[in-house]
Formats: sequence, C-alpha cells, structure tokens
Amino acid sequence: MSQTSDNQSMDSEWDPVYLHARKEAALILGVWFLALLWTLPMSYLNGFESQVDIEDITFIVGMPTWVFWGIGFPWMMANLITIWFCFFYFSEDDLEPEDGSLGEEKAGDE
Repeated sequence: MSQTSDNQSMDSEWDPVYLHARKEAALILGVWFLALLWTLPMSYLNGFESQVDIEDITFIVGMPTWVFWGIGFPWMMANLITIWFCFFYFSEDDLEPEDGSLGEEKAGDE
C-alpha cells in the first residue's frame, strides 16, 4: 500500500471537526512563531544599544523606531491576520451527531 493511500485512510478515520481544529491551530501557532522570530531579533538588535544619544533617536507615530518595527508592526500584522482568519478561514462545524440522537435525548428529558 502506498504512503498517500495510508494518509488518506488515516484522515478518513478522524472526525472532520478535529481536522479543522488541528489545521486552524497549526496556522495560529505558525503566525505566532513568525511574529516571535520577527520581534525578538528586531527589538534586541535595534533597541539595546550601549551608547544612547537622545538626539539620535528617531520616532514613528510617537514611538521610537525600534518599538514601532519590533513590537507595533508585528502586532498590527497579527491583528490583520486575525481579522482574515475570523472572517474567511475559520470554519464553523456542527457538533451534534449526524443521527440526531443528542437532540432526542434532550427532548425526552423535558
């Protein structure tokens, strides 16, 4: 049996709700990791200088340049990705069983 058919048969055994949640979690963790890879080096290399001259500090939107690019920029990108994720990527799945047994139990308890 080939490797691709093994993966397809294994994916068919998993609940689709679980597969969607796993895919969405992987995307969220990936975006978080990319923001981390951007923020730490950018803030460290540009924000921690041993000799700071107040007159040489440049500002963007009232923040020092390293704060804007090291913290503000990834924060804005994360917000845009979150908006895209919520409106276009996130899938709402029905959590009730297909046979409707959960709904019948609730109706019988009343």
